[in-house]
Amino acid sequence: MTARIELTDAAPHQTLTLEFPADGVALRGRVRVPGDKSISHRSLMLGAIAKGETRIQGLLLGEDPRSTAACFQAMGVTMSSLEDEWVTVQGVGLGNLREPADVLNAGNSGTTLRLMLGLLASHPARYFAVTGDGSLRSRPMDRVIKPLSLMGAEIWGRQNNRLAPLAVQGQSLKPIHYHSPVASAQIKSCILLAGLLTEGETTVTEPSLSRDHSERMLRAFGADIVVDPDTCSVTVRGPATLTGQTVVVPGDISSAAFWLVAGAITPGSDLVIENVGINPTRTGILDALAAMEADITLENSREVTGEPVADLRVRHSRLKAVRLSGDLIPRMIDEVPILAVAALFAEGTTVITDAEELRVKECDRIAVMASQLNQLGARVEEHPDGLTIHGGTGLTGAIVDSYTDHRVAMSLAIAALRAKGSMQIQRAEAAAVSYPSFTATLAELCGLSVG
Repeated sequence: MTARIELTDAAPHQTLTLEFPADGVALRGRVRVPGDKSISHRSLMLGAIAKGETRIQGLLLGEDPRSTAACFQAMGVTMSSLEDEWVTVQGVGLGNLREPADVLNAGNSGTTLRLMLGLLASHPARYFAVTGDGSLRSRPMDRVIKPLSLMGAEIWGRQNNRLAPLAVQGQSLKPIHYHSPVASAQIKSCILLAGLLTEGETTVTEPSLSRDHSERMLRAFGADIVVDPDTCSVTVRGPATLTGQTVVVPGDISSAAFWLVAGAITPGSDLVIENVGINPTRTGILDALAAMEADITLENSREVTGEPVADLRVRHSRLKAVRLSGDLIPRMIDEVPILAVAALFAEGTTVITDAEELRVKECDRIAVMASQLNQLGARVEEHPDGLTIHGGTGLTGAIVDSYTDHRVAMSLAIAALRAKGSMQIQRAEAAAVSYPSFTATLAELCGLSVG
């Protein structure tokens, strides 16, 4: 069989057709993934509210960070082109965001909307209206509106303040100690950002530590941040003063995860993914793959702008089934879809629990990954908080759908490497949210061109 990768554009959607030999095509070489999405968002936001200029290298050029940039530009922040090698942000200083003349549109980005709400709610005497695309307007915002309301925020939305579009009347807020019911970096970051303009100590305690990019970057910009790992608590003392910084964005480990799994499941593969952020709150995917006995090594470990970075080498190996749950899940929540693909080629039955957070992502990733993988002949069982994946069943090409979720689209493309026959992924353009060059990179690593 001749391998092929073909992208058909029938606006507004794209269909990605993939066809490979049964054993896949060995992936070899070196690759750099796009900049970390979480760090890209935060560097733009903090640069916008800091005093002076912030310079950012390696910014992710995906749709989500573009939404963040557009929202803050609408509030009076000047930025250079996001295509520049060094993106410059001229900060307006805390409390000085301008009331926008139009509705702020966060696109498909939950991070943009949820984190931004903390800043908007704490800007007194200003009115803001915010919305997003169809997917974002269906995702719950009450998880951040409730703690902000406890601080005195005035926010109105659909379905009893659950859904966007939202209206925000900025207020002088009061500090709180919020005990989050879930480990969520978006909830934590939203409250911390609201606390920057709030007199006193604002604290968030989580069931387990979520990713800590906000804490690291806030400290680098000059905020008074105290982290207590023993109680999983973070405190910010306000009002704060932030000063513009130089930020180098490492490669996104969530994007690297697709190549880690591709290399691990495809015979003959030997890949090096360069310059990947290995923040310990994000390396659950490395721990999970290690437990599955994947052949992954860290090379050239170093630190860049306060974030640990390394090159990751992956070679094909025989994987073993595992049980994944508890504190590990928040450290790999975005990687569960691609890990489910890895589990299809592991010996035994893999069980993932405590991942109910996946129900409220760009789509219901538990339901969608189960249905789409089963469409390919896999045996995947859906549970309220996770998945059971039976390894070794083999895949057969079929027509599947991304449900406009970037991680689903890319996970299905990696599954195609080991499927018999042709696979068609509908709404494949979703990958551009976090990895605009994904299809081209996959083709390059396979020694192909995109038809």
